Amino acid sequence: MRTSRTTRVLTAVALCCAVLTASGTSDAVGATEVAPAQDARIPPLTDDRGRALTLRGWNVEDKVHRGEEALSSVTERHFRDLRAAGFNFARLLIFWDDLEPVRGQYSEAYLRKIERVLDWARKHGIQVLLDAHQDVFGPAFGHRGIPEWATRTDGLPFTPHPDDWFAEYFEPAVQRAFTHLYEDFDLRHAQARMWRVLAGRFEDHPAVIGYDLINEPMGEIAEGEDLPTAARRIEAEQLTPMYNRLADAVRSVDRENWIFVEPTPIVGEGVPTGLGRIEDPRTVYAPHFYNTAMEAGADYDPAAGWIEAYERAVTAYPAQYRVPVVVGEWGPLNNALPNMGRFYREALTSLNRYSSGWAGYVWCYGGGYCAVDAQGRFRTNKEQTATPYAAAVAGRVTVDTYDPKSGTYRIEYRAKPGTTEISLPPDASGWRVEVTGQAWTPTTDVPAHRAVTVRVHGRPGARVGVVVSPRTPR
Repeated sequence: MRTSRTTRVLTAVALCCAVLTASGTSDAVGATEVAPAQDARIPPLTDDRGRALTLRGWNVEDKVHRGEEALSSVTERHFRDLRAAGFNFARLLIFWDDLEPVRGQYSEAYLRKIERVLDWARKHGIQVLLDAHQDVFGPAFGHRGIPEWATRTDGLPFTPHPDDWFAEYFEPAVQRAFTHLYEDFDLRHAQARMWRVLAGRFEDHPAVIGYDLINEPMGEIAEGEDLPTAARRIEAEQLTPMYNRLADAVRSVDRENWIFVEPTPIVGEGVPTGLGRIEDPRTVYAPHFYNTAMEAGADYDPAAGWIEAYERAVTAYPAQYRVPVVVGEWGPLNNALPNMGRFYREALTSLNRYSSGWAGYVWCYGGGYCAVDAQGRFRTNKEQTATPYAAAVAGRVTVDTYDPKSGTYRIEYRAKPGTTEISLPPDASGWRVEVTGQAWTPTTDVPAHRAVTVRVHGRPGARVGVVVSPRTPR
């Protein structure tokens, strides 16, 4: 679970973002403005048939249970409900400390638990990203992630911060542990071996779309560095070579699934990443989308220009290296504050401009960050995440827009061989589907309260248009 950031982080990144915002931001996006086709500089995620993919979904996790009880909070209901709401994607948190609790001994029971979860996902049509998750490094500091046997601190101190876990990343022992993970030969080898085990086990599972090599990596701040400078150095000098090593490890057993790489969390404040090129043709850039002030409990401030600054910063890397973007986590804690409805509209508009999808945080049943309550009903404003989208497009997209005011979705594309799939969430009045050009669909009328995948067949080379609108105008 995420909580508020420290004063140190707030001060450093807010100062940086003030400079970025002052350098020029556009006016806030209006409530009815729609997103154009994806940024042409950034390639789409694709499937094995060359179709452009859009992933929409949520993180699925069990951070509480471990050992024999690991993943026991994740049930088939999670995936059934995701699909019923129109989503097609889950980012599943897995933990190295559960996979390899003793050095060199991998838990077959844990691998079977992961496989059971993946089987549920396959049954309900959900694609899964396996996320090697860490929070504050791992169990040595009271969290989850890197095993205690792989934690080296050189005897440096660690003081828990029970009311602000993110502050623990700046404890000397935690920072030194990251340095050893990145630089010690035997730990590098152990991390690569762990990924060979995972990828080798699940390379052929039809639910798996890729591997997120490490969640929210951090590192050691050098004397005299501010936080943005340290983040760019860590990304350039430690994360880039680590990702290339781990990509090689995955590719030794799996040539097909995508590899997802993250910058440090500081990118969430509009700080461009220092990551270098990952030498793998199936790499996805997977930043997170969190705002420090909002994480600390503040309402969304449209005048601050945060979304605009974030978008400018986060698109530079994938545009330079020509890699797709999938945002791995996003969503505020206090989603019912007065401006949060506007935040969701503007955030979704921005995300859809440059990404091939996203995973909200988190699909669970209750309060806090949970997407839905105990009865499975969307919590305030989170229903805005369930909209029509093109899950797979057989062709080159030229227009891809959604108008939240009218509920109308429109896509236009130059067709290639194959079937285009448009995912529709349940709607109180149902949906009407209109297809133009040399194309057809068997689904033109969708009943109320039903999630449906509309399949469109277009003649290769034809210009195809699809408009989806509620049966009863809003």
